[in-house]
Amino acid sequence: MQAIATSLCRLIPPRTEILAGLEMGGIPIATMVSHYSNIPCLFVRKVAKQHGTSKLAEGQDFSGKQVTIVEDIVSSGGQIILSAKDLRDLGAEVTHALCVIDRQSGGKEKLAENHITLTSLFTMDNLKRHH
Repeated sequence: MQAIATSLCRLIPPRTEILAGLEMGGIPIATMVSHYSNIPCLFVRKVAKQHGTSKLAEGQDFSGKQVTIVEDIVSSGGQIILSAKDLRDLGAEVTHALCVIDRQSGGKEKLAENHITLTSLFTMDNLKRHH
């Protein structure tokens, strides 16, 4: 996990002010990347809690901030698109997403259509070539 997190740190877009880990797979990765990069993180739920804080995202205020979404694996990109819309509706600037593995299932292109640049540590092609 340390090697993945430190490698992802080198891919963080320069203007990033907050990392947003998506429930569930992106949360531990965002936590580790935050630790090594010293960029604060928040945790984003798929649906806002119906009790307690009733928040979509837990962490510091992100309104008006440049937020980079962090995910473990990207297939279609659907959850990133939904979460980016939710974060944007709450005032965040979301233009980038980081992931460990891009499955190359159309997610990068779908994200681009939604004005999100996806950067991945690995692609399925990379992984297949090395096995």
